[in-house]
Amino acid sequence: MLPLELDLGPLLPEHLSEIFVGIALFLVVWWVMAKKVVPAFEKTYEERTAAIAGGIEKAEKAQLEAAKALDEYKAQLSNAREEANRIREEAKAQGAAIVADMRQQAQEESARMLANAKTQIEAERVQAVEQIRSEIGGLATTLAGRIVGESLEDDERARRTVDRFLADLESQTVEQA
Repeated sequence: MLPLELDLGPLLPEHLSEIFVGIALFLVVWWVMAKKVVPAFEKTYEERTAAIAGGIEKAEKAQLEAAKALDEYKAQLSNAREEANRIREEAKAQGAAIVADMRQQAQEESARMLANAKTQIEAERVQAVEQIRSEIGGLATTLAGRIVGESLEDDERARRTVDRFLADLESQTVEQA
């Protein structure tokens, strides 16, 4: 059988007034929580949510700006490389033009020097021929004078004799060649 009196422990109030006071205090605490604490928590939660959302938006904007800056940088780098290649090609072309110009100048200078050398050689040859003629003329006159036994001191006669001798020599040289 069951005993009439049940021992429900310390949680059950002994008097009915404790239940009403407990309910009233519960409602007061619930009302304070609903009016003061929960709105403060909600406000803080909304602020944090807004801050996080704003931070995400800022991060996305920064990412977009960084992507744009990267694209611009790549475009500038590409342009700079193209410019460097163009400048390099221009420098090569200018170098080739300078080399060609220097060759042309060197050839012109060589031709000028060759012409000057030919002119100088011709002048020296003419001078040498004149000098040899005068020396041969003197020797031929002296030799002819010894052979003939007469003096060939007359300049006109000596010159004709020398010219005839040299003409004979030249004709013999041409025939042998």
